[in-house]
Amino acid sequence: MKPKETMKGAYLPGNSTVEFRDVEVPTPSHGQVLIKMKSSTICGSDIRAIYHEHVGKGPEGYQNKVAGHEPCGQVIACGPGLKRFKEKDRVIIYHISGCGVCNDCRRGYMISCSSEHRAAYGWQRDGGMAEYILAEEKDLVALPDELSYTDGAQIACGFGTVYEGLEKIGISGNDQVLITGLGPVGLAACMLAKAMGARKIVATDTNPQRCEIALEKKLVDEVFVTGEDDLSNVMKASNGQGYERTVDCSGNTFARQLCIRATRKWGKMVLIGEGGTMEMNPSPDMIHDQKTIYGSWVTSIWKMEELVERIVAWGIHPEDLVTHRFELEQADEAYQLMASGNCGKVAVVFDEEIK
Repeated sequence: MKPKETMKGAYLPGNSTVEFRDVEVPTPSHGQVLIKMKSSTICGSDIRAIYHEHVGKGPEGYQNKVAGHEPCGQVIACGPGLKRFKEKDRVIIYHISGCGVCNDCRRGYMISCSSEHRAAYGWQRDGGMAEYILAEEKDLVALPDELSYTDGAQIACGFGTVYEGLEKIGISGNDQVLITGLGPVGLAACMLAKAMGARKIVATDTNPQRCEIALEKKLVDEVFVTGEDDLSNVMKASNGQGYERTVDCSGNTFARQLCIRATRKWGKMVLIGEGGTMEMNPSPDMIHDQKTIYGSWVTSIWKMEELVERIVAWGIHPEDLVTHRFELEQADEAYQLMASGNCGKVAVVFDEEIK
């Protein structure tokens, strides 16, 4: 019997390191495809909930799988029963594989699937930090030729998550927008809000380096390193009017308080950054000024397809927010850098990208 081909896979043991193991290259069965990885970016939730320690427990926790839930690549083998995709197709993988038959899955929100059959790539099933990944056809989104594989990897989680949140509050040329937190998700929020027509974008972060990235990339009109005068600074930047739309990507209570207090009367705020707490005084902070706060978690697969189409139309490239690229063998360095916060987006690339 011919031995199966093996590949290197990166795992996260939960002690701020990366562990490499030899694993078999999988074979696609009915409704599945084998994808040659081209780019796999690192998400902040990997750092928050897996890299330093395994925060989630049980079926929702990391289950000792190949890491990476922002994968993008090219189909190289197909199992029987495929209905749309074929070999050589360029694809993004929606990173949660839901059961497909519950109400949430039928809405396209596999992220909210509560079935025992739900499995997120890089968490409960093998993810994109290996040369190949096995995926369900139903989890694929077509990657247009106009976008790079790293564009696609960004869309797989971060940009899709941001787009969902911005769509909930609505962004137009009428709006001044405040964004708190300039990690990769916050930078994505700036890029998308600008593409959607926001008339002014102001942002804050505790890290001067990330503030500088936002300025260098021309994603913001003004940016502030957080300090004692945050509210007065951002209000002055809005000509004292406040912001029609505010977006928290930090997960920090003080940034969230800044967002809600800087939101203009009748304005809307969305919470995208995970973790942390939020303390506020409901009457003065929210009720009396008729403000609305939304929570937003990842996106639906149909919204992701819509986002891909719009990114092409807008002529923007999520890849532009990647500040560092590593090969798979350097994954330990890549995760370490991402955990430091002294960077934009970090990507692991597998060969020369083809646009």
